[in-house]
Amino acid sequence: MTDILSDAALDQLFRTARTYNGFSGEIDDATLRRLYDLLKFAPTSANASPARFVFVKSAEAKAKLAPALSEGNLDKTMSAPVTVIIGHDEDFHEKLPFLFPHTDAKSWFDGPRENRREAAFRNGSLQGAYLILAARALGLDTGAMSGFDNAKVDAAFFAGTAIKSNFLVNLGIGDPSTIFPRSPRLPFDEAARIV
Repeated sequence: MTDILSDAALDQLFRTARTYNGFSGEIDDATLRRLYDLLKFAPTSANASPARFVFVKSAEAKAKLAPALSEGNLDKTMSAPVTVIIGHDEDFHEKLPFLFPHTDAKSWFDGPRENRREAAFRNGSLQGAYLILAARALGLDTGAMSGFDNAKVDAAFFAGTAIKSNFLVNLGIGDPSTIFPRSPRLPFDEAARIV
C-alpha cells in the first residue's frame, strides 16, 4: 500500500479546491506538457486512452472557440490563460495494438462506430477528470463547464476526424472573488452503501 497523502495535498486536490469563474496568469507550454504527462498515467479500460486534448491558448484559437460558447461562459473563457477542450476519439481502438499490446483488444471494438461510442465517452470523461486533478496537483486552478455548442466546437477543432468534444476546462490562477459559496454535498448514507 502506498502512503496516504498529506492533509495539505488532499485539500489542494479535493477539499478546498474550487471551480473558478475568473482567471489570470500565464501558463507556458512546458506546464501543459507536464500536465498531460501526469494525467496520461491514470487508468482507462484496456488502456484505451480515448481522450484528446486541445489546449486553446492563442488569440486565433480563442476566436475559433468563442462562437460556440454560451453567453455565460464567454467572458471567463476568453480571459482564461488556457481553455482545454476535452474530446474523445470514437476510433480510439486503432491505437490499441500500441496501447494494449498483450492481446488483440482492437478486435473488441471493430465494426460500426456506434458500438464504441459509450467506451470512448466514458473513458474520455475519466481522463478529463484526471486532467482537473493533475492541474490542481501542479498548482493550477480549474473551471470545468459544458455550456457550449458541441457541434460548433467539433466543426472548428475536429473536422474530418472521429473526435467529439465533451466538456471544457479553463486553467489559470483562479480569482477568489469569482467563486460561489461552497454548495452542500450529499452525506455518505444518501450517496453510498457498503454491502
